[in-house]
Amino acid sequence: MPLPPLYGHEDVRRSLISARRRNRLPQSLLLHGPSGIGKERLGLWLAQLLLCGDGSEEGPCGVCRSCTSVLRLEHPDVHWFFPLPRPKASSPEKLREALEDHRAEELALRRENPLHRPEYDRPPAYFVGGVRTIQGYAAMRPSTGSNAVFVVGDVDRMVPQEGSEEAANAFLKLLEEPPAGTTLILTSSRPGSLLPTIRSRVLPVRLRPLADGAIADFLEEVASLSADEARSAARLAEGSVSRAIRLRPGGGDGDPISAVADEVRALLSAVLDSAATKRLELAHAQSSFGARGSDFGDTLDALAAGLRGLLRNAGGGTDSPADEAAISVAQRASVQPAPAAVSRSLERVDHTRDLATGNVNPQLLLADLLAGIHRDLVG
Repeated sequence: MPLPPLYGHEDVRRSLISARRRNRLPQSLLLHGPSGIGKERLGLWLAQLLLCGDGSEEGPCGVCRSCTSVLRLEHPDVHWFFPLPRPKASSPEKLREALEDHRAEELALRRENPLHRPEYDRPPAYFVGGVRTIQGYAAMRPSTGSNAVFVVGDVDRMVPQEGSEEAANAFLKLLEEPPAGTTLILTSSRPGSLLPTIRSRVLPVRLRPLADGAIADFLEEVASLSADEARSAARLAEGSVSRAIRLRPGGGDGDPISAVADEVRALLSAVLDSAATKRLELAHAQSSFGARGSDFGDTLDALAAGLRGLLRNAGGGTDSPADEAAISVAQRASVQPAPAAVSRSLERVDHTRDLATGNVNPQLLLADLLAGIHRDLVG
């Protein structure tokens, strides 16, 4: 199956089209923004733009041989890489082969199912073997023309872990002197954790969360949800398509939307409690990879969803079980926060989300955030 259409990011697309038309597109870019908003999909769209034979001022045509090959993940000059768990291997060469076999299997799954979400039993990362593969492809002449495009997703996984510091340094050599006709498109949800030497060699392009309408359209057209189901999941997705996919009916274990409501209930109960103990306990349980089954981004999303529920209640309406959970917690705590106070709390969440893109301690961030929201809402 071809990749689903690209939704949203129209302003960035227009800028990239203009830069391409004026021959001002740099060889190395970094698409960064919150998780799940389509950064790698935009990178593949850019590959279409660069290789399309019949494009116009509106972008790639989408129907020529080159465009359709990219959409089927079959173009020989478009190379999509992503972090993978470290396989068992007896030598560096065996490791490289095992990583490439795993990548090929993952690409086959993504061709088969546009909603595929990888699940690993170990944290994925980039290892020297995988970077050597990227370097090897970059050293080859393009197969069908004069250009080759590399989409390297979640490049922040080249931070020092299990030997991947060497991977980052090896990748840096490619960024320093990319071969002529080679475009490197990196993506990251945590650009602050990248090596400074990598950040200094790419043009950063910031992407914003998607609008609810774009996410709802995706869920209706790609995931075959009803309009009501799509709107319900989109409202809780916080601008993330991947989060919306998890929240759709059948998208996770049990009822995903009820799970978000439970998360909202736990977070706001701690926020509104007069004692700081509950807030500190929640913060202590948080980690980059998950407290109570959710990562730090999911925790921030649930907190934002609860706060928006309080705002909607102040306006006289509710839209989801998460809204109802937030309202019931506030009523039990006998707290009626002013809309201005809730808006300040939402700004705190956004600020924390920005801080979380760096190499930071999520426990300390969450402890500070919950304390700040308590001051906003309770005093």
